[in-house]
Amino acid sequence: MSKNLQALLALIIVISGIIWSFTGTRPQVDLEKQIPADQFSTARAFEHVKALAQEPHYVGSKAHAYARNYVVDELEKLGLLVEMQEGFTMNKGGTLTRPQNILARIDGKGNGKALLLMSHYDSAMHSSPGASDAASGVATILEGIRAYLASGKIPDNDIILLFTDAEELGLNGAELFTEEHPWAKDVGLALNFESRGSGGNSFMLLETNGGNKKLIEHFAEAGVAHPVTNSLAYSVYKMLPNDTDLTVLREQGNINGLNFAFIDDHFDYHTATDIPANLDMRTLAHQGSYLMPLLEYSAAVPLDDLSSEADVLFFNIPGFRLVKYPYSWIIPLLIISGILLLTVIIFGLSNRKLHVKAMAKGFAPLLLSLILAGLLGYFFWQFALWFYPGYAEMEHGFTYNGYWYIGAVIFLSLSVCFYIYHRFRKPDNSRELMVAPLVLWIIIGALAAAYLKGAAYFIIPVLFGIIQLFILVNDPKWKLPAVAFLCLPAIFLLMPFIVSFPVALGLGMLVLSAILVSLLFSLLWPVFGAFRNNQLFGFFSFIVFIGLFIVAHFKSDFNEERPRPNSLVYLVDEDKGVATWNTYEEVLDEYTAPYFENAVEAPQDHWFGSKNGSNFSKTAPAPSIMLPKPYISVEKAVNQPDGQDLYNVKIAPNRDINRMELFADRTINFKNFKANSKEAGDLRPGESSLHVHKNRWRDSFLSYYAVNKDTLRLEISVEEGLHPEITLLEASYDLHENPQLNVPPRSAEMIPRPFVMNDAIVVKTSFKLE
Repeated sequence: MSKNLQALLALIIVISGIIWSFTGTRPQVDLEKQIPADQFSTARAFEHVKALAQEPHYVGSKAHAYARNYVVDELEKLGLLVEMQEGFTMNKGGTLTRPQNILARIDGKGNGKALLLMSHYDSAMHSSPGASDAASGVATILEGIRAYLASGKIPDNDIILLFTDAEELGLNGAELFTEEHPWAKDVGLALNFESRGSGGNSFMLLETNGGNKKLIEHFAEAGVAHPVTNSLAYSVYKMLPNDTDLTVLREQGNINGLNFAFIDDHFDYHTATDIPANLDMRTLAHQGSYLMPLLEYSAAVPLDDLSSEADVLFFNIPGFRLVKYPYSWIIPLLIISGILLLTVIIFGLSNRKLHVKAMAKGFAPLLLSLILAGLLGYFFWQFALWFYPGYAEMEHGFTYNGYWYIGAVIFLSLSVCFYIYHRFRKPDNSRELMVAPLVLWIIIGALAAAYLKGAAYFIIPVLFGIIQLFILVNDPKWKLPAVAFLCLPAIFLLMPFIVSFPVALGLGMLVLSAILVSLLFSLLWPVFGAFRNNQLFGFFSFIVFIGLFIVAHFKSDFNEERPRPNSLVYLVDEDKGVATWNTYEEVLDEYTAPYFENAVEAPQDHWFGSKNGSNFSKTAPAPSIMLPKPYISVEKAVNQPDGQDLYNVKIAPNRDINRMELFADRTINFKNFKANSKEAGDLRPGESSLHVHKNRWRDSFLSYYAVNKDTLRLEISVEEGLHPEITLLEASYDLHENPQLNVPPRSAEMIPRPFVMNDAIVVKTSFKLE
């Protein structure tokens, strides 16, 4: 086979591997196909999504009751006895509400631990219909359990269905179940279905207080056809503060579990665009492809002992299910890699196919491409933020045209790599340019072994790269196609991260994508370097970069398909006797501009917390309207603890409200604090002395989400003689319904800004404990 034909075949293999790394990870779906009753049907599941996500159904809304009743009705249609669990809970962050969980139980033949299937049925406040988050999870379980029951199988283990409430507020429903429901002690394994976007791969992340070995073995033995997961994400996930229902079960109930969530189209997360039409059907099918094999397997095998002290490394290869091996292999594989690389280098030096000087020079293009691509990736996004100031209004940090930017940075990085490597290219020196990246990857493997063991499987591309180097040094026939096949593990392991990091963490991570492209390119250079005019690839990559950037530019505006998030809040300060309009926007639009003709910079005063720490940017005078103030009663108790003053406080809303927030100077630590007879737990049990009430780190000490105008009752004890001032914010999401304010609805090209207090009427007042 001629060299040119070999090079072309090798390039086709590489490009096919890149395409397969994205297309081969989820099941295909045909909504028109007739699915037997005993199998999971994506079309049937989607009917549940459409029913649940007709409108926002957050806690306290009218649609919330509809969603609850719908789930109950569907469970009863399956012949299940439904149980409701209701009660006040206060989480460790000081969030108080009264969730209503929905439960059902299928009795098994045995008496071992039960399998728990879980998702939440409430949507995010204040404007999200919640099609993906998490009507998709509820629908997956409803359809999956229907198919299981239709099969006529009788489980060995009990199967508990739990649809939690108030997940979006503070995981309160999961806490209510874990702390107060007797079934919680029966659970051996929990499967939780979630989302942070509206499409893409559903990713598996596990939760355990120990090692992951038995859970991963259980997952692998279930035979999931399209697993998408890896131990790097698992290790990072364990290091971060987690906020899923499954986290509560693990921390407070020592329950092992698996999370299944998708993040693509992150701009839909918690917004008015999280509607059924935007949910990817392949993603919903992917959720079902996880549930069914795990449901059937977990219902039939013992779940009593899934805890383990040992950890394993694991990752998926598209089409090959799960690859796993123990942590004990990390150091041996690292040593073997070093020995093999040294052996091949010595072999190459001995037959004069490798030269020390040329290998040393190989570090120059490697480091230059890494640095320059990283810098361009960073400044590219900084330029985009400057040139398109409207991007700052996207709380997610991921814009509607974000995928075009990811593609642009990938090809910009490729053009940099092609240009730099071509400058250092000499006839037949591809093998010598291969040594430097292998050395760097071994260093990365060593750092992972020391500091982030879950990433130590990145030694796998090194092993295949060493084989590539040996082939290049040995110079056999058909070398390029073989080298290209050996590139596939690197492609399969790295390509998902190149795209997923900016999606999950925001486009500020484009710098990381650029660096990963450079690292991957260095392992693919033996294929690209086989082309004599490979600088043309660099030119082509740059042209593609320009084209993608132009497309992104024409998709940078806001319209009905890409609605602009904006915000407007009416605030009455009863203490000062003033009313103001407030917004988070830096750049006003036609919806907000009429209210801020005399705007000033907003003071950063006590305000409702937000996911991204957003504060008001502008405030302006507003007309005063008639609003009933909350009733506040403060009574000092007759019987006082030694050295303390005890107060009973009652706060009753006199209008339909959704939320209250209470503040006091963070230096004031309460000796004891109860809200509706509930106390907050430790922030991080066993790890931190911080406590939201007793050892405080912030001014806010209580977020209360009211249901049916419930009265808030507080029992507060403070140091004797101390009279702290407490600030109360009382909010209702009815700005557009108030006839006195007459705020017009948004146009179809706008949506409420997510993650912040928005479309609200807020009353601010204060009182003292005295």
